Amino acid sequence: MNAAAPALTPTPRALAWCLHLLVIGLLALAAGRAVTGDRPHAGSIVAAAAACGAVYAVGPVLPGVRRSRRAAALWLAAVGACWLVLLALTPDAVWVAFPLYFLQLHLLPRRAGGAAVTATAAAAVAGFAAHQHSFSPAMAIGPALGAAVAVAVVWGYQALYRESERRRRLIEELTATRADLAAAQHTAGVLAERDRLAREIHDTLAQGLSSIQLLLRAAERALPHAPQNAARHVEQARQAAVDNLAEARRFVAALTPPALEGTTLAGALERLCATTSARHRLTARLHLTGAPAPLATAHEVALLRIAQSALANTVHHAEATTADVTLGYRGDHVALDVVDDGRGFDPAGLPVPDPEAGGFGLAAMRARAHALGGTLTVVSAPGHGTALTARLPLTPPPETETETEPEPEPEPESVPEPEPEPEPEPEPEPEPEPESVPEPEPAPQPEARP
Repeated sequence: MNAAAPALTPTPRALAWCLHLLVIGLLALAAGRAVTGDRPHAGSIVAAAAACGAVYAVGPVLPGVRRSRRAAALWLAAVGACWLVLLALTPDAVWVAFPLYFLQLHLLPRRAGGAAVTATAAAAVAGFAAHQHSFSPAMAIGPALGAAVAVAVVWGYQALYRESERRRRLIEELTATRADLAAAQHTAGVLAERDRLAREIHDTLAQGLSSIQLLLRAAERALPHAPQNAARHVEQARQAAVDNLAEARRFVAALTPPALEGTTLAGALERLCATTSARHRLTARLHLTGAPAPLATAHEVALLRIAQSALANTVHHAEATTADVTLGYRGDHVALDVVDDGRGFDPAGLPVPDPEAGGFGLAAMRARAHALGGTLTVVSAPGHGTALTARLPLTPPPETETETEPEPEPEPESVPEPEPEPEPEPEPEPEPEPESVPEPEPAPQPEARP
């Protein structure tokens, strides 16, 4: 029925029209029987039936009946009064009580609706008994049974509707929650990718650019007095730029670092030590211990990047003369140690990383190790050098496989070909940065220095 307040249980339009037709049909039946049966007061019966139909027809049209329970109750009272007049004139009006039950249960609150249905059933029984001039229990069965059916149908429909609404709200909440979860997962993925990109850029492009800067600065100083040395520095800077460009291209294409292409991790570390020794006043040596074991690409990339960052820190902050890089296979894990004889620093006193001053190296190295289920430790003290150790399990948990792909074939213990040793550099190395800020820059680095 459309004549309902917004808080009422909605009903399909088809049911509302069926109820309208039922009321009009029963009123027409009462009027028709009065006319065709030559009953007394036939004109009054027809008039009462028409009045009842007119009052009923007003309800669906008036907006107040749809929005207010009070207006709906007044309308029902008017319809009920007309029906009582008709019931007093003809027993055929008893049948109109049945649609009235549905209207009362639908438009009135539960208690008021139940009371109205009871009163309507009692009036129907009493009116029919008055017309028959007698009363028997059988007379009460029809109206009472109709009232019971109406109550069961309406209250059952309302219960089903409430359950349907509850499920609809749950589905909406679930949909919203899934959308929130998808957004959170997307955000987490974006942040994780940003973190990965930051580590890659710091350990490759930034370190390479820093190395080029140092070489060009050395060439600038050597140019007035030793042009040959300056030319050598410029050539080394050019080669560093070529390597960095290859690194950037592979990085964009998400391929294996070029340092690992066609060689083993040990070979890549050997070349790293040779290149560092050739370009800077630092003697970097590689040592292998234990029986080599196959490593996943993720492990090789992480260990190479950590070695690059550690050696870059040594070059830029340690003022060291030697750095020993040790790759050790120790049963269930692989370890990378980078030890130098530099000036050392206090690991507890490192400044907070800053976009201008740097200092992201140690954090990036530690994040790489933790992403593969490993650890990174730094032992250092002012004036006593620095020792950095990265340990990775040989069989990492599946969720730790971050930047990689299938495991490479077991690496043969082949000694990588060192690059030609450059002549000793006569020029002084670029002055160390004023503070030992742990800001790993491009070049390979054995330790994370302040």
